[in-house]
Amino acid sequence: MYAQLRETAAELAGVLWREHTVYRERGGGVVIRGEHVRRWISLAPTGGKDRALLRAGRILDGGTTAPARTEVVVDLTAPVAELAATCRRMLAEVAAAADGSADPGPSRAGRPGKARKAPKAPKAPKAPKARAARTGGSRHTGAGSWVVLVLVGVAVAAWAYTLFGGPGY
Repeated sequence: MYAQLRETAAELAGVLWREHTVYRERGGGVVIRGEHVRRWISLAPTGGKDRALLRAGRILDGGTTAPARTEVVVDLTAPVAELAATCRRMLAEVAAAADGSADPGPSRAGRPGKARKAPKAPKAPKAPKARAARTGGSRHTGAGSWVVLVLVGVAVAAWAYTLFGGPGY
């Protein structure tokens, strides 16, 4: 399966971007990075024959990758042009989310057995809650903790006295 993913990813990368890097990820999938457009696409095995999970996301400052913004299950036997069209649509969704549009979360388009839900309207910002006043207690070390610290100190001192300066039995 990895050989098929790698071959498909290499063809797809050539169609999508002039500058790209294709590498294997830990989970057995393949990642295509387009540093110049600050986007990534991954193809991961789904367990089904000739099917892969196609995910897309952004590349953050410093080169780390943000979590996937969209994901779709695709047929690897489909023509590369069809896969490239799917990738371009997903990359457009990622770009729209990066530009500050409403955040619909990961897309479930194309996943078998799952209905696509309409994105929720953004919630109004909540007013900051008043900080509850502390009743009793504080953040400082309590009396019980001081007693434990003193007892530990006494035990260490007694051990050191018997070891180094005790009555030499």
